[in-house]
Amino acid sequence: MSPRIALIGFGEAGRTFAAAGEWRATVRVFDIKTLDPATAPAMRAAYAAHGVIGCETLAQALDGADIVLSLVTADQAAPAAQAAARDIPPGALFCDLNSVSPGTKTRNAAVLEAAGGRYVDVAVMSPVQPAALTAPLLVSGPHGDDGAAMLRSIGFSKVQPCGPSIGAASATKMVRSVMVKGIEALTAEMLLAARAAGVTDGVLRSLGGDWPQKADYNLDRMLAHGTRRAAEMEEVVATLTELGIDPLMTRGTVARQRAMGTLLAGADMPQDLEAKLALLDERHPERTSNPAGRSAA
Repeated sequence: MSPRIALIGFGEAGRTFAAAGEWRATVRVFDIKTLDPATAPAMRAAYAAHGVIGCETLAQALDGADIVLSLVTADQAAPAAQAAARDIPPGALFCDLNSVSPGTKTRNAAVLEAAGGRYVDVAVMSPVQPAALTAPLLVSGPHGDDGAAMLRSIGFSKVQPCGPSIGAASATKMVRSVMVKGIEALTAEMLLAARAAGVTDGVLRSLGGDWPQKADYNLDRMLAHGTRRAAEMEEVVATLTELGIDPLMTRGTVARQRAMGTLLAGADMPQDLEAKLALLDERHPERTSNPAGRSAA
């Protein structure tokens, strides 16, 4: 008999995993957007398109669940855990896949464990697209082995336990993000300056290798996900602070990711690097407020 899956949150990650796993009737889904009349119709349409059982309340989604996947935005991770604690079935595995600090996950674990759930700290170590169920997962906590086995049973293929401590998986991802998302932010800052100086081609050539392709990819990720990434990096700031490290560079990454995440404003993603650079020229406030800047590539 297939495990009964509950999803909390049905954004990119939830939809990607549900589609790749062909979970359909084995999964019940609740997304907070169904509570807002402005967003509820689109969310219900997404439920129908993926063949999942959409629920009007979190309690309905959790009813009878063997495994719960929490896939919400970073700022909603703690509220989602607190809400789930009210209705989680005894012994159900609560897999917290959200990009939040070890401290947040430790607090979430305390709430879920007190309610009778079994909390599992899970870190998703790559973008969910295009990896889907092949995205590497780190799993930690006292129930980590059971969580890893259940995640494999529902289709995830790269699941690695990393110890019995809540926070070990999340700390690995959070500290790694200092570099990964910091490089993205530095890429945007470099290109803004290069465009202003009229030396974009020369700068990219001087870096060698496949930097034009890397620059295109980094801009793509920030334009598509900068707002969410900024929220995740706020959790990285919290992680570094918990560890006694002053997050000097990471605070800048938060600001740069957030600024980049606002630029599309509903427009289609530009298809190549030159088109993305043109978007920066047109919409980025640091460029539009500098009429003397040169935008030649």
